[in-house]
Amino acid sequence: MAHRFVRWMGAAPAGSWRDIGCGTGAVTQAVLDVAEPVMVVGVDPSEGYVEYARRNIGDRRARFVLADAVNLPFAEATASVAVSGLVLNFVPDAPRAAAEMVRVVRRGGLVGAYVWDYGEGGMEAIRAFWDAACALDSGACASDEAVRFPLCGRAPLGELLVGAGLEDVEVDEISVLTRFSGFDDYWQPFLGGQGPAPSYVAALPEEGRVELRERLRSALPREADGSIPLRARAWAARGRRQA
Repeated sequence: MAHRFVRWMGAAPAGSWRDIGCGTGAVTQAVLDVAEPVMVVGVDPSEGYVEYARRNIGDRRARFVLADAVNLPFAEATASVAVSGLVLNFVPDAPRAAAEMVRVVRRGGLVGAYVWDYGEGGMEAIRAFWDAACALDSGACASDEAVRFPLCGRAPLGELLVGAGLEDVEVDEISVLTRFSGFDDYWQPFLGGQGPAPSYVAALPEEGRVELRERLRSALPREADGSIPLRARAWAARGRRQA
């Protein structure tokens, strides 16, 4: 997904990139792999993520700094591209983060972001989970990413970049097939305890977990070999700072 997004950005080679909310460095690595940058600087507020990225991405063109998306540690107009992958819906003040991304790029520079499509059903693995959970427990619906993350749709993401002052804003979808080898392969990530769905599962009594698991087992589509084919879609938006 990150590589497809970076290619879609269409930036000229030899650029100076900023990866906002870089996490473990997936987007930074994609930029290094396909965009021919002079430099990529990844920014994240998590010391653990920054240290992981530093250890695992040894390319001399990349560096990582500890900072918040709403207060970027860069002078104005010092980058040619600023991007953010699967992050802006977690930022409490997404409009300010988008404005910061615009601030740090040069006139005519590109700003782009992508988020999972929670709002329009494009994350079929997650949508199936919450449909089953809400059918069994109406209180579960408040934890659904479609409710918690209204930014994660085509129109809201585009409006965010327009509101930040960008020109020529475009929004497109990036879809991939996520094929699970079987039900256990699908179910196991929900037992990790991190994120809205796993946290919901962890809080259920044992009988509630069993009921949810079996409802999902009967509802998910299956291929002849027992695998479960589900689509994962992200919305990607890009725009250009006024020249």
